[in-house]
Formats: sequence, C-alpha cells, structure tokens
Amino acid sequence: MMFENATRRGSMKYWRTPLDHDTIKLPRGEVRIIADRCKGCGFCVEYCPKEVLVLSEEFNKKGYHPPKVVKEGECVNCNLCELICPDFAIFSVAVTDGDGAATEAKVGDARNGAGDSQGPASPASCRPAKKEAH
Repeated sequence: MMFENATRRGSMKYWRTPLDHDTIKLPRGEVRIIADRCKGCGFCVEYCPKEVLVLSEEFNKKGYHPPKVVKEGECVNCNLCELICPDFAIFSVAVTDGDGAATEAKVGDARNGAGDSQGPASPASCRPAKKEAH
C-alpha cells in the first residue's frame, strides 16, 4: 500500500504550501448539539473532517450517547455534521476572529427573523417597480 505508515486521518504531510498561505484565514465554527434529539448514530463523529466530536459517556433522555466536542476551536464550520445528521440534532455556527463570539443569532432568532433589524421583507418591497407610460 502506498501510505502504509499513515494513520486514519491527518498524518499525510504536504510536500508544498500554497503561495497565499499567509493571507488565507480558515473559517471557524462552534458546534451546537441538541442532545435530547440525538439517537447516537455517530455519523457526525465519523465524518467530521477535523475530528472535533466524540460520543460522550453520558445518556440523553432517550438513553443514547450524544456527541460532545473535544477539540474546542478546531471546527472549520463545514456544516457536514449538520447535513449528515438524520435527527437535526447538531449544527455549527460561524464565529468571529477576535473573541470567538457567534456571528449569527441564536437558533430560534435566526429562523424566526428576529435577528435582523429590518424584519422580513414585505411582498410589496419584493416586486419590481412599475414603469410609467409616456
């Protein structure tokens, strides 16, 4: 096999670095878990590209082991856990560079439109302006 000494992930070393390596900032995210929705399938743990998650030893209300975050600050906000979860029990939120605070509103606020100051667009504002007849 070509990569005999390679472990499961992350052991392959790059032989070159991109020219703009110093200017690129990786996106960062914060994983949020709704433990009571989880059925412990482990898809999020298995497919996380940065191995941020593991199954916890604790039980949720359903009697399953939900995931927990073990590598704080390593999430790259790829949203793969959110896409693959069959129970909608996990998602990631983008964080800012400086203080690590979430840039998005809370889940309920973001889905209800309470996070924006203007509110939802009215149907009248979405229509194109009528042309006047000359």
